Amino acid sequence: MNNVFVEDLGVIEYGKAWDLQEFLMKKGLDIKADLFRHPEKTAGADIRHYLLLCRHPHVYTLGKSGMIEHLLINDQRMKDLQVSFYKTNRGGDITYHGPGQLVAYPILDLEQFFADLGRYMRSLEESVIRLLGEYGIEAGRLPGSTGVWIDPDVPGKARKICAMGVRSSRWITLHGLALNINTDLKYFDYIVPCGIADKGVTSMQQELGRTLDETQVQALFLEKFAEVFEAHLSPVTESLKQTAVAAVHG
Repeated sequence: MNNVFVEDLGVIEYGKAWDLQEFLMKKGLDIKADLFRHPEKTAGADIRHYLLLCRHPHVYTLGKSGMIEHLLINDQRMKDLQVSFYKTNRGGDITYHGPGQLVAYPILDLEQFFADLGRYMRSLEESVIRLLGEYGIEAGRLPGSTGVWIDPDVPGKARKICAMGVRSSRWITLHGLALNINTDLKYFDYIVPCGIADKGVTSMQQELGRTLDETQVQALFLEKFAEVFEAHLSPVTESLKQTAVAAVHG
């Protein structure tokens, strides 16, 4: 059973969270490069796995294969709405992050779990599907699209509740998922979410007709993540967090 270190970053600006992910990924890549040069060091050189949880201020992010035309408003309108914008190196198209979401960034060495990126995506989806099931929300997958959907097989009713976009380098993962809990869905009106124009977006709040306790949702996500990935979750030590922050921000 792999050990995954969990850190709740709280509310954090998107760029800072991205920097931290890149820092943690580089640590793993450096270890792999060293082991390639010195295979005798294999014993005791395991790469650490991380799961970062956070909430972002309003931001639109565009995946590396996304189309800027799917951002439907100009810079001035984004400024008025207090929304920032990032072009990222993850997969997928454009999406929104903001208050009321649970954002999760796993930095895992898949060679220690399973060297299969498709299985990794399905496992992330399964973690969220099981979580939603605990709230009586029946969710599933839409063939040909990543993420978690409500009524994926019902024409005209399919709506996304959890968006996903990842990157992998030498089997170490980056980026992750955003689950809409109490999200203000109006911000999705200013983009073509995930580049899919004919399907909607929803939230747990909208599906259940009530505001959810986000702390409880996060705790349940951790439970389902550990279950699906057969992992043991441990808190990140304060010293590690301080070291990472110092390295990223100088």
